Amino acid sequence: MQNLNAISSSDSLTASYHATLAQIQDVAERAGRTPDDITLIVVTKTQPIEAIKHLYKLGHRHFGENRVAEASTKIDMLLGQLRSNSIPPIWHMIGHIQSRKARTCASLFTHIHSVDSLKLANRLSRFSSDHGTTASVLLQCNVSGEHTKSGFAATNTATNTSQWSDLASSISQMAELPNLNIVGLMTMAPISNNPETSRPIFRNLRLLRDQITQHFPQLPMKHLSMGMSADYKVAIQEGATMLRIGTSIFDHRHTKQ
Repeated sequence: MQNLNAISSSDSLTASYHATLAQIQDVAERAGRTPDDITLIVVTKTQPIEAIKHLYKLGHRHFGENRVAEASTKIDMLLGQLRSNSIPPIWHMIGHIQSRKARTCASLFTHIHSVDSLKLANRLSRFSSDHGTTASVLLQCNVSGEHTKSGFAATNTATNTSQWSDLASSISQMAELPNLNIVGLMTMAPISNNPETSRPIFRNLRLLRDQITQHFPQLPMKHLSMGMSADYKVAIQEGATMLRIGTSIFDHRHTKQ
């Protein structure tokens, strides 16, 4: 019975994964975008290593984690089970980072989406230098103004000169840090049953990226990390290049309670 359940779970995961890919392609094409410009980051928080390995075997390579400790265990386990000549997974840190976890974070993740302060950027720069690597980071911006959300204040940088000045000052300092590449922005929209609620948040993040690019043309601000299971279609329409999706792919039966 356990083997049959495992087969059923694998089949369900395969179907959900391919259905999500098909949805991303369809929405992108309808929006006049190239699907290849959009990276699906499968959020594997609380998911077992078997599920991650299954997606890896299907050809998926981008995975996202919220917690450094949980990610460290999974990354080590998965690497230990792969062949030496296998292409390694690409890991994305998408959760809040405590200062004391910055060193580990710099050593584990290819992309760090949740850089929300100059202090954290400085620490990641220093630790990346120690590791002989360069951290690829996205700046988390609080576009919605929710007090529960982390990130640089960015509710109205187009007209709020004080807010823009503070953000621009931080970016200017971060841009000078060694072993740190700022490649884009990340945001989280308010939780809602209506995906359209997220649209102005995503649009404003795109406009903010354009504003930053205009003032800092030397920065390769390619990426917009926005959109999760409930609103990723809207995010695609508004220009997302990285989608953070977990629930749409993993059945609740696979999730630890």
